[in-house]
Amino acid sequence: MEHRAALPLAALFFAAACHTAPVAPGPRSAVADTALIRADITYLASDALEGRAPGTPGNDSAAAYIARLYGTLKLEPAPFPAPSAVGTCAAGFQEGALCAPKYMQRFYAKSIAAAHAGLPSALPTQNIVAVIPGSDPALRGEYVVVGAHFDHLGRTSFNAMDPDAGNAIRPGADDNASGTAAVMELARLFARRPTRRGIMLVNFSGEELGTLGSMYFVQHPPVPTDSMQLYLNFDMVGRLRDDKLIVYGVATATELKPLVDSLNTAVGHFTLNAVGDGYGPSDHASFYEGGVPVLHYFTDVHEDYHRATDVASKINVVGEARVIDFAAAAVREVGDRPARLTFVKAPPPKRAGPGGNGAWFGSVPDMGAVDVVGVRLAGVTAGSPADIAGAKKGDIIVEFGGETIKDIYDYTAALGHKKPGDTVQVTVMRDGQRVTLTATLGKRNN
Repeated sequence: MEHRAALPLAALFFAAACHTAPVAPGPRSAVADTALIRADITYLASDALEGRAPGTPGNDSAAAYIARLYGTLKLEPAPFPAPSAVGTCAAGFQEGALCAPKYMQRFYAKSIAAAHAGLPSALPTQNIVAVIPGSDPALRGEYVVVGAHFDHLGRTSFNAMDPDAGNAIRPGADDNASGTAAVMELARLFARRPTRRGIMLVNFSGEELGTLGSMYFVQHPPVPTDSMQLYLNFDMVGRLRDDKLIVYGVATATELKPLVDSLNTAVGHFTLNAVGDGYGPSDHASFYEGGVPVLHYFTDVHEDYHRATDVASKINVVGEARVIDFAAAAVREVGDRPARLTFVKAPPPKRAGPGGNGAWFGSVPDMGAVDVVGVRLAGVTAGSPADIAGAKKGDIIVEFGGETIKDIYDYTAALGHKKPGDTVQVTVMRDGQRVTLTATLGKRNN
């Protein structure tokens, strides 16, 4: 999941959500193949790929691995106009087998923030795109799009939550080998039994630099975006705990909230936090801003996020298989329904200007906290201004720098109004008591 360089982690997530109580009966056995899911995550998060950063051999190897599966399944290439997906290698791209796959959409990942951190300003990389044709001639020109980003941080400490680890490999098993494996397993499932509409599988690069791959895809689509009926995104779906699943985007089409609720009763059996709009720090936002309804599946942030400790052995493969089954039911329903979804456009959430002023507090939000006024902390980054000030896991931020905090939007704006070096008063609720902390804000990626 993307961690924008100029905003804190807390500023990237949305807390307003609907809470759906657990339902009976309990979970059934998953249809998704746990052995294949585990094998995909283990390879993608292996040291051999060195964290899959855009512009590296590990990223190229991950792309080739995904493309080989789509070739094995005999999926069709997306109908990109030449030369987006075929032809000789562009300058800067590695020659060899990677240039041949018909599933590639090449682009350059360009990030000003990365350049300021000493990384190349333009990194050659690629999205991988394949199509399962629809079974109904009348509907096969419409698509359900299923996607995830496969890139991660590599060996750089840029955007890492453990900068003291230096150039250690950040393997990104949950972020986002887990989401990539989900898309690959959905490709296997639907290749055996397509829907009436076409299904487009998309694996993005450059997400960690600012959702660059998905933005490029939406700006250079193989088919018109108005033929995309729904985009389903998978980002960090490998750490299911206590059956808690978050699904963003249920208000992006009028039919989605009742659909998700009914499928949870029939298939999911999750304690479901259903979040309304389609904005957020992952690839679904690119589609939503392009006029496509979205659903974004997420099993929440954890202490290994953007750290070298996000390893394959910590993935809950059985839990991920359940998430895949739940999402597959939505793909099937939308892929087969006669009518189109009814897109609902919401205004962008309130927040400071792009990137704010680069101030950093170091808080990690509790993404499942849908019943609080303020921002509850799921953790605090060690050595951060929040940690030094005495903030603790479970604290609820209700005031920041003199501004009242009712939700993540308020917090994003309040932090964006500050600059590195500012000293601020932060009021939290702790065990029912108001506690005021004093923090000197740091600088993001200092």
